[in-house]
Amino acid sequence: MKQVKTLIFILFSFILVPSVFAQQTDITKYSIEKDSIYADSIPPHKVRNIIGRATYYASKFHGRRTANGEIFNNRKMTAAHLKLPFGTFVTVTNLENGRSVEVRVNDRGPHTKTFIIDVSQAAAKELGFYGKGVAKVEICYQIPKNKSI
Repeated sequence: MKQVKTLIFILFSFILVPSVFAQQTDITKYSIEKDSIYADSIPPHKVRNIIGRATYYASKFHGRRTANGEIFNNRKMTAAHLKLPFGTFVTVTNLENGRSVEVRVNDRGPHTKTFIIDVSQAAAKELGFYGKGVAKVEICYQIPKNKSI
């Protein structure tokens, strides 16, 4: 009886484990395809300026994985945007004090229509709105011709 249970366990392991890894791969593949759909909605080669409100990441996200797979670091100049391709550099200007920084998109968000971009805490400090939490900003970006989406 014990041998039968062991045999069933071994067979079950060979069937279950590969299917779990296949499901994880499909999830990753789907998120990349979904990301391409977002990126396709933005025309390349043109410089875009958008005015809106920005916020910054809470401390609890430091050390967590971003949508592109990187580990988030609040001390780096990075940002989250819903549609821009990962790796796009965005110039963010605080319209209240004129300060600007360049950030690299490595995550998806903000997930509300109230904000146009989420920046790291380091970027928020450079922009001068770290204590406030929110600032009126202008974002400026250009998607390069050869950017693989």
